[in-house]
Amino acid sequence: MTEAETGTRRPRTDARRNRTRILEVAEEFFAETGITGSLDALAKRAGVGAGTLYRHFPNRDALLAALLQARNEELEAQLEALRQETDAAAALEHWLEALGEWVTAFDGLPDPLRAALSEGSSPLAITCQGFITTTEEFLGAAQRAGTARPWVRGRDLFLAALAAAWVRGAAMADESSALAVREMIRSGWATPQAGDAPAS
Repeated sequence: MTEAETGTRRPRTDARRNRTRILEVAEEFFAETGITGSLDALAKRAGVGAGTLYRHFPNRDALLAALLQARNEELEAQLEALRQETDAAAALEHWLEALGEWVTAFDGLPDPLRAALSEGSSPLAITCQGFITTTEEFLGAAQRAGTARPWVRGRDLFLAALAAAWVRGAAMADESSALAVREMIRSGWATPQAGDAPAS
């Protein structure tokens, strides 16, 4: 069936090229400026007009969602490996670590992800919900194994991962802050195991 018959048409070559160029420059631009960098400045660096940028990405969340897609694919590869892990608590812990790395792709990323959870219209909302579902999958396995507390929720662990990522970039944080927060989160969801040191 031809494109004329289906009523569809391939995007023009220059439009595809512009989209690719915007994403390439945005990756570098947000790494330098954080996600609050000016989109007009980004468009100028990419060599396109602001109108061209907004035709491809109508708002900042849409651009971030597209940028994160490649990182989502990397996370998916780790996910498949973690599903083979026989220790449910270890699988959950490693998933949360991988999620924490994903959340810190760009400075300031935790804020729009958190906002997306309460704004269902954000392009980032679907991504967040998918990761919450995956977190619930690993959490449920750990709860069935008795290595995670029964009252913990996947949504809360996702939010905790966002909080830990925020701490990493906080002005008062030092090199040990992120690790300390991650350990506190783990002590909150993990059930005490034989041989664990008692709390002092």
